[in-house]
Amino acid sequence: MVTRRGFFKAIGSLLVAGAALAGYGFVIEPGFLLRTQVYALTPPRWPKGLKLRLVLLADPHCVEPYMSLSRWRGIIAAANELGGDMVLLLGDYVPTVIFRTGLVPVQDVAGEARRLNAPLGMFSINGNHDWWADHAAQRAGAGPPFAQKAFEDAGIPVLANAARPLQKDGFRFWLTGTDSMVAIRKGRGQFEGRDDLQGTLAQVTDDAPIIHMAHEPDLFVQIPDRVSLTLSGHTHGGQVRLFGWSPVTPSAYGNRFAYGHIVEDERHLVVSGGLGCSFLPVRFGMPPEITVIDLG
Repeated sequence: MVTRRGFFKAIGSLLVAGAALAGYGFVIEPGFLLRTQVYALTPPRWPKGLKLRLVLLADPHCVEPYMSLSRWRGIIAAANELGGDMVLLLGDYVPTVIFRTGLVPVQDVAGEARRLNAPLGMFSINGNHDWWADHAAQRAGAGPPFAQKAFEDAGIPVLANAARPLQKDGFRFWLTGTDSMVAIRKGRGQFEGRDDLQGTLAQVTDDAPIIHMAHEPDLFVQIPDRVSLTLSGHTHGGQVRLFGWSPVTPSAYGNRFAYGHIVEDERHLVVSGGLGCSFLPVRFGMPPEITVIDLG
């Protein structure tokens, strides 16, 4: 028989446990934890002997107090220790959380990113929030958004429907990037993309392998097998992930492209869990991560 004292003791224990979980999800995991998630893979038709280490930084959503400029600076220092041949920034630099104590100018976010070091360089793409936060771009229905300008001013190329030939150890390959699929708000739940996959891949002039950056992983359904690897962010792994499942994912395909290394019809996609938070400042079971991919 449960006594009155035992009942209230149990209720108190549940309240304490709930407070602890809330504190962890809203404070500890999003604000203090950082992991390095490493994938090693060799896509089909990847040249034997071409080894590349890619370091991915996705979705920082820099804002006080969750992703302050000092925390972003520390993440950049950690990324520099990972020995990447390239550092790829996958968009969404501006914040959207509804509880915040201050803003971080995107010019400062880009300025800190200038500290990144990699022998083959740093490259960026735009995220949907980089478009949404630019009211002038929304009104005009055209960019570039101010986040793109900030990164270009910092000397970091932004591949907005563009392709770049690169080379390592005598092997040529291409890095391509498309713009956001949901860049322009057209009404509640309605968007227009500014992505041009066909036009981007048309810039590739030989049969060297292609690494493609697409902020939203939903573009993967359109990616041809000509592309060796697609890299995305956007989902944050759902921000809450339990036993390999994310209850909420900003994707038309649910958990299909929520997180991790996905292989379909011999096509490879890696979706980074990202760094920051969108709308609610919570992460549970999906700590902020730097994603590393060892190719070849």
